[in-house]
Amino acid sequence: MSGQVYDVLIAGAGPVGLLLACELRLAASDISVLVLERDADPSNTDTPWKKAPLGMRGINTLSAESLDRRGLLDQVIGEQMLSKRSFNFAESGFSGHFAGIMFDASLVDRSNPCWKYKLPGPGFSPSPSSLERIVNATYQRAKDLGVEVLGGIDVTGATQDGEGVVVHTADEKTFRGKWLVGCDGGRSKIRKGAGFEFVGTDAELMGWTVLCDIDDPNNSLQRGFTRTPTGLYLKMLPGHIGTMEPVAAGGTFDRTKELTAEEFQVILRRVSGCDDVSVKSLQLASSYTDRAMQASTYRKDRIFLAGDSAHIHAPLGGQGMNAGIGDAMNLGWKLAAVVQGRSSPDLLDTYERERHPIGAWITEWTRAQVATMKPDLSSRAVANLVKEVIATRDGATLMTARFMGVLQRYDLSLEDGELLHQIVGFSVPDFNFLKGTGRLGEKLRSGRGILIEFGDQEQTELKSLCDGWSDRLDYVCERAKDELGFRALLVRPDGIVAWATEGEPDLAAVKASLSRWFGPKSE
Repeated sequence: MSGQVYDVLIAGAGPVGLLLACELRLAASDISVLVLERDADPSNTDTPWKKAPLGMRGINTLSAESLDRRGLLDQVIGEQMLSKRSFNFAESGFSGHFAGIMFDASLVDRSNPCWKYKLPGPGFSPSPSSLERIVNATYQRAKDLGVEVLGGIDVTGATQDGEGVVVHTADEKTFRGKWLVGCDGGRSKIRKGAGFEFVGTDAELMGWTVLCDIDDPNNSLQRGFTRTPTGLYLKMLPGHIGTMEPVAAGGTFDRTKELTAEEFQVILRRVSGCDDVSVKSLQLASSYTDRAMQASTYRKDRIFLAGDSAHIHAPLGGQGMNAGIGDAMNLGWKLAAVVQGRSSPDLLDTYERERHPIGAWITEWTRAQVATMKPDLSSRAVANLVKEVIATRDGATLMTARFMGVLQRYDLSLEDGELLHQIVGFSVPDFNFLKGTGRLGEKLRSGRGILIEFGDQEQTELKSLCDGWSDRLDYVCERAKDELGFRALLVRPDGIVAWATEGEPDLAAVKASLSRWFGPKSE
């Protein structure tokens, strides 16, 4: 057994595990964090599975905002792409898709109430990225923050007692920590070993994403998403083909075996109906299904689950990556506060309370897409109806908002039933301050909470109240370009609004919210 007892062990050095490690160390530099990764070199991204096109991932608005609040967005999407980001959907030209049905960006109504609390900023628009970029950015940040990352560790499970957790490995090594977070993917050894219940729906569809050389003499394959009587195919970049078909209709290839060019040719012809298409060679192939499962709980005492370890579903619209980023941002600052003794362990219960409904929402969203993509007549009827809805202004606006994640809201309601402002639980708008001190997203890069008072002069009582939490909270009194009618807001380290008012601040309510999310004030 390793002699050191770490504050937090993390299984998995993918984007979720690395971002979580960053959040822990950003919140408290004296927290010891060890990330255990199966790959021998966790920093190695020079692989086609992480590079585009096979490694492509979509970053939605919530994830872009989170990455911007940590100064990682330019690395994840590239400075050139960042400079082109627009708040005008008609200019950006892209606002998403549902089951391969593209949204018309020019139809999106920015005056719709669902966009009420969104302001222009680098994190507003969804963007393409890749595992290569995301891992590079989070790995380097983790190392800069002093996170220990250990490769070549094949985790097999974990046991726990009242004092901590022991992680077991295939070569009979053990690592001990006070807390453990499983970020080790859809086949999570931590989830299975700790006995988490994993429930949902089994696979009905099977898909392939392939890099190959194709001979298509008659240009039979259409570009983009194409539905057929037997399934669906997607023609993207040259030589980049995707297929999807019902398992019962022939999509039962043994996924543990290597796919050959001849075998994929059979699949492609069957799905596309183009018998004149030939696959001359196949370089890489990756398979997936629409199996949608979620852990019934995200926590068992000292063991947590995050990312694909907690929820899996069909890879449609990059929802998995974005859900994992949300998990890491939500859990990191809370776990750090408990490790440091600043907050009660009860704070950790809010991780599952807030994130489990989001995981359920995402699996439902992907199931709805799968139900629309099936080749049977009933699914085709649903797809035709969805097309009609998306072609309307209201339909395009609503579906774009769902795709981008801007409708996601945590239920932060109080037990006494007190009504909170409707922005509470949403991601905070990226206010642009007038004194030249930058955007709110930049002010959140310290990983601390922030109380914003919009005004020309500090309210002495409000400022004095915040002083009791000054070791974990910043106070800002400034004017912003667009204050959206607010007088003051309390923002958690993850960028979620915890309290807000458009009138005079209720100091008792502010104090209660500070204690709820930031623990007892300093003595």
